[in-house]
Amino acid sequence: MTRFISVAVVIPCYQVKKHIAGVLRAIGPECSHIFVVDDCCKEGSGLYVESLQLDPRIKVLYHSQNRGVGGAVMTGYRAALEAGAEIIVKIDGDGQMDPALIPKFIAPIARGEADYTKGNRFYTLYNVRHMPKVRLFGNSVLSFITKFSTGYWSIFDPTNGYTAIHASALRQLELKNISERYFFESDMLSNLGGIRAVVRDIPMEAIYGDEKSHLRIKTVVGEFLFKHVREFLKRITYSYFLRDFNIVSLNMVFGFLFMTFGGVFGLIAWWGSIKTGMPATTGTVMVATLPIILGFQLLLSWISYDIANEPSIPLQRVMND
Repeated sequence: MTRFISVAVVIPCYQVKKHIAGVLRAIGPECSHIFVVDDCCKEGSGLYVESLQLDPRIKVLYHSQNRGVGGAVMTGYRAALEAGAEIIVKIDGDGQMDPALIPKFIAPIARGEADYTKGNRFYTLYNVRHMPKVRLFGNSVLSFITKFSTGYWSIFDPTNGYTAIHASALRQLELKNISERYFFESDMLSNLGGIRAVVRDIPMEAIYGDEKSHLRIKTVVGEFLFKHVREFLKRITYSYFLRDFNIVSLNMVFGFLFMTFGGVFGLIAWWGSIKTGMPATTGTVMVATLPIILGFQLLLSWISYDIANEPSIPLQRVMND
């Protein structure tokens, strides 16, 4: 007999009154709890949902101040854990995420194959062709940067907010340390990497309608870049010098040092050659070139190891052994 698994859905709400009722009606019977988090919505989404009385599974939670999508999701996460949910799904209330896909998101977790699943709108060529070009380019660049900062090399579309997580993984995260604003999805991946949770992508198609995004790219690009660099340095320090230290750690260190030395020495020699009008000798060129080549090879060795070192054993299986 198949064991019953309690599934909760968390829906952060801010300026989504026009779409939220349709989202709630589309949630299937596989979910035991539905938490709607009114993030100090100016449209009164929470009161509107309560007035509809759509479903006895729905519980509305309120923020007295706007805390951002991350803050709203974490409020829903805490409520779902208190309700005894084993798997918690997060979808948005703007109608871009089809609730009919919820069984696909929870299936790998229920089978013990993953701790966290997230949507991937880039999985098929059809979806990519129908994605706005600006979003396509921005997401591609951000996905590549996120691979470095989180260590999840096999995933894509890191800002996708359609997610599901097992309660055992969620309990190990320090929610207070996770970004509450637009960096939330990327920060979740960084924190999941810190506990070595297994993350899987779920193919999906985004629905682009008349909803408006509150994200302003120009205002967050600097913040995103800074935070990704910070998370990358934290991950490298913890993974390769505190939790473990091996030959690959040395490859990374010496690879960086060799490339830096070769690059700096080469620039100094090049500038001296310009000032004096004398071409650099073969020996000078080799002293600059060989460290760069060697350093590049050492860094490639580290990257290959880092890719192979992506978490592969779900935490829920480790904790049950």
